[in-house]
Amino acid sequence: MWRTPVECLTITDVRYLERHKGEVNCCAFSPDCHILLTCSDDSRLHLWSAQSGQLLAKAKGHTGPVKCCTFSPDCALFASASHDRSVRLWSSATMRCLRVLSGHRRCVETVRFSPDGMWLVSGGWDKQAILWDVQSGEIVKVFSGHKGAIQCSAFSLDSQFVATGSWDFTVKVWALQRVEEQERTLQGHRGNVSCVCYSGSDMLVSGSWDKTVRVWLPWARTLLFILEGHHGWVRCLTFSRDGTVLATMAEGDVIRMWDMSSGECTKCLKGHRDSVFGCTFTPSGALLAAGSAGSMQKAKDGQQEEEAQKAHGY
Repeated sequence: MWRTPVECLTITDVRYLERHKGEVNCCAFSPDCHILLTCSDDSRLHLWSAQSGQLLAKAKGHTGPVKCCTFSPDCALFASASHDRSVRLWSSATMRCLRVLSGHRRCVETVRFSPDGMWLVSGGWDKQAILWDVQSGEIVKVFSGHKGAIQCSAFSLDSQFVATGSWDFTVKVWALQRVEEQERTLQGHRGNVSCVCYSGSDMLVSGSWDKTVRVWLPWARTLLFILEGHHGWVRCLTFSRDGTVLATMAEGDVIRMWDMSSGECTKCLKGHRDSVFGCTFTPSGALLAAGSAGSMQKAKDGQQEEEAQKAHGY
């Protein structure tokens, strides 16, 4: 009998990837599922083998905590956003920083590639979202209107819309091509909006410090579900590839799995020893990775780390 992915998902093998020296703020799988990218308050990004859990390389250059990281759709690039007020573009093959994108006046909290690979959006404490041209590194548009810091962002799958979540308790949806109406505001949260994510069917979900997740049809301003049950503020959420399953995680709480056809919580996953800061599904939806504060790796792994660094020229 066919079963939905949420019914099949279970914890079978928990691996702790512990090389960062600070809280892990974000993690992202490469489109081919071979590489896991993580970023941390230690100002570094790490590349891991998703199969073995081995540390492959480190990216250094930021001078402040790195809050967000993401791969380009073709996996040739990855991007990072930092409290040093910069966004950086990196080569996945060489780990070299290709561009430093400067435009924000304060800390940058979020960065995302568009699904077509043409654009990059970033947002932060200056209350603005900046749309960048990936090839040239030039600013294309600056979106202004939030009254609080922008903590999160997401592109629609057709690359025509950008959603931003803010500490002003709202989600704004920005149209990249439309002339007549370029922005819509989604209201209802009673706390800072900490994460947003689009599904394959153009649903938009937003998580908040008010401990709820809201599910929207964004351009119609229609609220479909309010997902409740978390005991802390919602830090991260991610859709499975087919959009049928939503994973959410909150401060000091378990990972919750939701069926998007009913809005019901169908499973709670436990395994982390500390609060979870970031999560992502593999593109296939078969695996879910989550990063937390965790404990630090000890000296016994120093030799393996040194070998990985030498192999990549560090």
